[in-house]
Amino acid sequence: MEIKDLKYLVAYSVPLFTIIGLYFQSYWVFLAPVFAFVVVPFFEIILPLQNKNLFEEKKESKNKSWFFDALLFLNIPLVFGIIAWSLWSVYATFELIGITFSIGLVLGSNGINVAHELGHRPIKFQKTLGKILLIPALYMHFYIEHNFGHHQMAATKEDPASAKYNQTIFSFWFTSITRQYVSAWQIQMDLLKREQKPFFSIKNDMFWYTLIQATYLIILFLTFNFSVLLFAVLIAFIGILLLETINYVEHYGLSRIKTESGRYERMSKIHSWNSNHIMGRIMLYELTRHSDHHYRAHKKYQTLDCHESSPQMPYGYPTSIIISLFPPLWFSIMNKRIPIEMRP
Repeated sequence: MEIKDLKYLVAYSVPLFTIIGLYFQSYWVFLAPVFAFVVVPFFEIILPLQNKNLFEEKKESKNKSWFFDALLFLNIPLVFGIIAWSLWSVYATFELIGITFSIGLVLGSNGINVAHELGHRPIKFQKTLGKILLIPALYMHFYIEHNFGHHQMAATKEDPASAKYNQTIFSFWFTSITRQYVSAWQIQMDLLKREQKPFFSIKNDMFWYTLIQATYLIILFLTFNFSVLLFAVLIAFIGILLLETINYVEHYGLSRIKTESGRYERMSKIHSWNSNHIMGRIMLYELTRHSDHHYRAHKKYQTLDCHESSPQMPYGYPTSIIISLFPPLWFSIMNKRIPIEMRP
């Protein structure tokens, strides 16, 4: 580990500001959303891009370093600790709004996003940790659909998590959330059929995910009350919307062309948006180098590369999330950046 690797501690900033909000309450509860969507976009605009890649020997040493994995693992007690703290606290109405948004951001950035990174790991223990992080987001099916669906069908019409040209973010939220859930069940049933397993099988992960998430909600209801149950659903919903907005940004308008054989061309570096804006990179564990992630899904976040041939975002992912909420502005900025051959 090198001193400059400590930059990834910035990924704990949203949980930190959420904790400050939980402790001081009052207007402090809005600190995390203001930081994420005001302060970060400001710095993304003024700070220079960082598009340098690591040398191969550096990548090898960083792949073996415990530090980068530890940063991911620490998110598990952090996320669940913040949720537990929030459940035992009492707030005024305006404070509840701020806390709900703050914890929803934590679930999206330090919950689902970290679960995504761990879900790609070859070690079963790390995959399991990723699935545990998806429980409070009520999005465990994401593991199946993302790994066995999205990574095969990204940038095609068949992929629920790839936004079409001129599709608004609001339309995408609905189509992506609903179609991904249906797709996850379809993938699961295909896997069971391939292994000749019945629906009520220990191999039916979707059944177990449903049972685990339902148990989680029932425990909250029995331990607390209906209001707390509603709070848990709301923070999960905000975390899901953050994930799906990132999905929208990652592949918007990019498409793979069908070959003469009727199959889609192979997934390459040109089918995902890349961003070298440093704040978004380190806050999201290099998720913004998404082109390389799809090109080599097995790579750990600390070794992802920038490819100049990849389509480049004019802003970082946090800034782009804000812009995407204004479709006319988003279309005017992004449509002209999409390769002509990919436009309908």
